[in-house]
Amino acid sequence: MLQTAKNFPRGFAHLPFYFDAARQAQLIEAVREGVKQAPFFTPQMPRTGRPLSVVASNFGELGWVTDKERGYRYESMHPVNGRSWHPMPDVLKTLWCDVTDYPDLPEACLINWYREGSKMGAHLDNDEQAVGAPVVSVSLGDSAIFRMGGKKRRGSTKGIRLFSGDVVVMAGESRHCYHSVSKVFFGESTLVPKGGRINLTLRRVRL
Repeated sequence: MLQTAKNFPRGFAHLPFYFDAARQAQLIEAVREGVKQAPFFTPQMPRTGRPLSVVASNFGELGWVTDKERGYRYESMHPVNGRSWHPMPDVLKTLWCDVTDYPDLPEACLINWYREGSKMGAHLDNDEQAVGAPVVSVSLGDSAIFRMGGKKRRGSTKGIRLFSGDVVVMAGESRHCYHSVSKVFFGESTLVPKGGRINLTLRRVRL
């Protein structure tokens, strides 16, 4: 049974080096294959159209996208080339089953590539119908500072450094708390081609 990380909201678990070096390399190769079908695109903030500092793609039946006109949502097709997302690798489905007790498999895996200077502001994962399902994320490449607060955007946060191969699970209370990536230690790892950090976020979307 997963244990909540110290001083984090209930349901938050950090699994250091869950994936060894060989399996990390396999996941990076899976990403490289996936983005041949569904290339990285630049997400945009709703209303303003301001680009996020990460570029993104997805694995699975559904993919998370956002743009100025229609905002945050899940789509079955790539927003630029109109092709379906690459199927989700079996290793990620196995991870989900190993670290959650949710009865249904994830339908979406957001692939975020943090390049030099990339960050992620405080946000909630609340674009899903299945808001009771956990969120599972995998860190690959450069390490990063992950921060989690509470159910309001402002307030104190707790930080943890995530290294390549680490897995984070947000279930229970922590599933509904604001979280962010405040810093990426660019150039620390050579795992990701062209450098940076790849984050894979598994989500169940539909009830």
